[in-house]
Amino acid sequence: MSETTTGRVATWATEQLSQALAAKGITDAPAVRLATADQFPGTELGPEAYAVLRVDDEIVVVGNDEIGLRCGLLELADRVATGADLAAVEPFAEQPAVPVRGVVRSFSSVDEDLPWFHDKRFWTEYLTWLAASRFNRFHLALGMQYNYGADRHGATDNYLCFAYPFLFDVDGYDVRAEGVGADEQKRNLEMLRFIGAESRRRGLKFQLGLWNHAYDYGRDSVHRYPITGIGPDNHAAYCKAAIAQLLTECPDIDGLTFRVHYEGGIPDDKHEIFWRAVFEGANSAGRPLEIDMHAKGVDQALLDAVDLPNLSPVLSAKYWAEHVGLPYHQASIRAREAAKPIPPGHELRGITEFSRRFTRYGYGDFLREDRTVDLMFRVWPGTQKLLAWGDPAIAAGYGRLSTFGASRGVDLCEPLFFKGRKGSGQPGGRDPYVRDDLRLPGNREWTKYRYGYLLWGRLLYNPDAEPETWRRHLRSTYGEAAADIEDALSPLSRILPLVTVVHGVGGSNNGYWPEVYFDLPISSRVHSDHYAGDTDAPANWGGVSPFDPTTFYGVDEYVAALAAGNLSAKYTPLEVASWIEQLVADGQHALERARQSADGSDQQVLRMLIDLEILVRLGRFFAGKFRAAVDYSTYRTTKDVAALESALRSCQAARDAYAEIPVVADGVYQQDLRFGIETSEHGHWADRIPAMDADLAALTEELHEAAGSQASGLLPTAPTRPATPGVEHPVPLRFERGEPLTLSLQVVDPAVAGATLHYRHVDQSETWQQLPMDRSGQTLSATIDSTYTTSPYPLMYFFSVAHPAGAQTLYPGLNPNLSNQPYIVLTTKPGLSQAS
Repeated sequence: MSETTTGRVATWATEQLSQALAAKGITDAPAVRLATADQFPGTELGPEAYAVLRVDDEIVVVGNDEIGLRCGLLELADRVATGADLAAVEPFAEQPAVPVRGVVRSFSSVDEDLPWFHDKRFWTEYLTWLAASRFNRFHLALGMQYNYGADRHGATDNYLCFAYPFLFDVDGYDVRAEGVGADEQKRNLEMLRFIGAESRRRGLKFQLGLWNHAYDYGRDSVHRYPITGIGPDNHAAYCKAAIAQLLTECPDIDGLTFRVHYEGGIPDDKHEIFWRAVFEGANSAGRPLEIDMHAKGVDQALLDAVDLPNLSPVLSAKYWAEHVGLPYHQASIRAREAAKPIPPGHELRGITEFSRRFTRYGYGDFLREDRTVDLMFRVWPGTQKLLAWGDPAIAAGYGRLSTFGASRGVDLCEPLFFKGRKGSGQPGGRDPYVRDDLRLPGNREWTKYRYGYLLWGRLLYNPDAEPETWRRHLRSTYGEAAADIEDALSPLSRILPLVTVVHGVGGSNNGYWPEVYFDLPISSRVHSDHYAGDTDAPANWGGVSPFDPTTFYGVDEYVAALAAGNLSAKYTPLEVASWIEQLVADGQHALERARQSADGSDQQVLRMLIDLEILVRLGRFFAGKFRAAVDYSTYRTTKDVAALESALRSCQAARDAYAEIPVVADGVYQQDLRFGIETSEHGHWADRIPAMDADLAALTEELHEAAGSQASGLLPTAPTRPATPGVEHPVPLRFERGEPLTLSLQVVDPAVAGATLHYRHVDQSETWQQLPMDRSGQTLSATIDSTYTTSPYPLMYFFSVAHPAGAQTLYPGLNPNLSNQPYIVLTTKPGLSQAS
């Protein structure tokens, strides 16, 4: 027997299969044994892949590592648990599409999080579900809830924020967390060891996030656990010694995540000095460690500082700012994210907010093909933290696109992330439900979201997985309503990621929460102080930039282009509104069926039905706001009173849809859903309605004043986007660096009038280039010159295709379920290019 088949992960997974058989009372199942691929000539398996074979009367699970064996064994266990007969299992195999498939859990509140942190029963059930869902990394984030130098206030609840003195004393230093004694330190450290060991036993790499290294948050901080015995003179030296001790005390830590820009407590100016000391401490542990540096503000000085023999540095970039967007990566970032000179007096945050500002909310310039440091992505929780989510199409899209630019994969911030952050937590407040029959006591509030974890993990592993993969779970959870709930939740789960991409009113999760949306006005007469800091003036719907302004129009931008007669192929706000309306209609129809088929006495069914009702109304609200914003911008451009009347009707309908949410949620959820202390971090849907009423009142006043006025003109009718682009494109396997690259389209629709090639290096600090395409017969072509292809970056490109009467389409564009990327990525390395 090899170490692969007898290690602790394989042994644990074998036990899970045995328990599943025992739970079903099955004693005559075929024997299951483990093997490596070299025992079966012709069976080729990569890392974490597996095959299930039938050999005589045995089932053989084959894998070249323990994670692959774990995946195969737990697949069999899941089938047994949901009623499958092992004797009827046919051979099958799977391999992972995404190397890193991680989940992040944040300790954000001593009041709400300490109970689960110390609960071994919680950890064993939770980590087992992550493993069964095919995740291979668990990231416990400490200190992520505060943003040093960026929060308007200081810190209060700082438990485990500057983590070391909450775990142990360090010889030679008298650093203490006041109120935390030796017994509490010991208990915390023992739990950290337990979490690491149980993660590793399940085949989950244990990543410990030490997101904060500020011992004093300054400003108006009143720390509940003041850190004493430390100051500027011994800060770096203490952290160097503490990190070395932590890694000795916790041998199952596989890697460390650090926020290395100023929000982690270390000023940008000369930050490499402090971080070099910390990295040297980690290196002294003498074992291989992954050092995951949050990519925001990373410069060459930090990359040089982490260059040590035992450390494998990885940069972790934000996927869609601090939110959940569609699966593709921004074709471009907002204009306000461009680099700027560092003004005098801004040394604290000069790199992050100015000279390398373009690294804040995306992959920046980190995806060179000759890079020496790997990159991965992190999906932040700003969009949705509370309601159920589950869309196989979007999850599979992430499974195909999380390796963009040959990156390593993705960390997902889980549901209820940041609950109770910044001192907003309350004892017993982790569970957001107040209705007794819906509450999930015993630190089991996470179990509401099992389906979401399952979709993310399984479809990151294999985006082409059979639907039965998740439908087994749906049937066991929702019974007769399973199919209807899947059909309702899938389109409704697509709405908020779409809204996030198109309505980029705030990159920070602190200031933008679409799920419990704080209203941005339509009317120019209502000023939004809340959003003014992270969106361009004037802060109303019309002026908001999409997070991807290359693929989508902003509202005022669209109306101005329509008025000027130079509309491009970008998707318009009205198209987005139509998409949302269709998603709502599809979800509503399935929800109506689910109400008829569901067991109304089942708690999880009730939770799901309530969330679906809320998602329907959120969809109606956002579709109405997009339409109202376009009509209002049209009125501002043309003075056409009919457009203002239409804006008022759509805004009223949006407000009325939103106002139904508090009725649905009344007595269900906490009246103050606390994910922080800022306006958009807490509250309830009911709190948001007065701002919507103020906007309606302003629009009504404008309409009254405009009565009888004459329009200065009318907007032309926007051309209808053709149903298909009318072209086909042979995607090259690669391109030659330093050589011209010719890209062509084959015209299949005679109506096609021409096309433009749009291209850019895979570098978000750059802008897109355009080339009109030449036509020869049924072929359109354009050539990118050799000076452009000498860059060390991959290339990304798309086409805008002209049709009669001003109509245009994008190629490849977005597919009907919004799960693809609307451009093509081309590398110099065969097999790494990504079509849509």
